[in-house]
Amino acid sequence: MALPDPVRRRLGSFSRTVFSDSNRTGPERRGSGGSLDNEIVSSVPLQMSLYFNLYFFPFWWVSSVVMLQLKYPVLPDYYKFILVTVIVLASLIEAIRLYLGYMGNLQEKVPELAGFWLLSLLLQLPIILFLLFNEGLKIQPLERAVHIIFALFLTFQVIAAFLALKRMVNQLAVRFSLNEFDQLDDHPTSDYLACEKKRVQAPWRVGQNFEEPPPSNIDWESALRA
Repeated sequence: MALPDPVRRRLGSFSRTVFSDSNRTGPERRGSGGSLDNEIVSSVPLQMSLYFNLYFFPFWWVSSVVMLQLKYPVLPDYYKFILVTVIVLASLIEAIRLYLGYMGNLQEKVPELAGFWLLSLLLQLPIILFLLFNEGLKIQPLERAVHIIFALFLTFQVIAAFLALKRMVNQLAVRFSLNEFDQLDDHPTSDYLACEKKRVQAPWRVGQNFEEPPPSNIDWESALRA
C-alpha cells in the first residue's frame, strides 16, 4: 500500500522546504571508488526505536483499556467520551505511523518518512501528553508509567526522523545537482554556444523581458518514488 500521488507530492514539497540544507552551495564530489547511489542514509537508531515501539504498543493498548474499564464508573460523562475517543484515535494513528516509519526509513522514501514525522509531532505526541498530564482522567500508576515510556519513544523518534529526513533530502539534492552536471557534460561546448546564440537572436524575444522556464520537478519526483 502506497501513499496517493497528491499526498506524496505535497509531502515531498514540504520536505524540500523544511529539511533541505540552505548552507549547501553545490554538489559534493564523489569519493574515490564510491558512488552516491550506494550511500545508505537510513537511520539505525530510528529503526531500532520503531522495532521496540512495535512490541511496546500492544502492551500500552492493553494497559490503557484495562485501566479505562476499571475507572470508567467514576469518570465524569464528558471524560468518558474523551478518553474512549482518544484511545481509539491513538490506536489508529499509531498503526499508520509505524507503517510510514518502516516504509520511509527502510526504503529511504522521503514522503513516507515526512508523514511519519508529522504524525508523531503533531498528533501522537500531543495525545500522549494529554493522557499523561490531565489529572481529571484519574491517572493510575500503571497508566502513568506506560504513557511516560510512550512519550519517550515519540520524542526520540521525532528527533531521529528529523535528522534522517535532512540526510535524505540533502542526498536527493546532491543527486539532482550531479545529474544536471552530467547532462551538461554530455553536450559539446560548440552545441551549447550555438544554442545560446539562437536564444539571444530569437526575434520573438526582442524587446521582451526574458523569463527563464521554471525548474522541473521530474527528477525530484522520480527520486521520491524510488
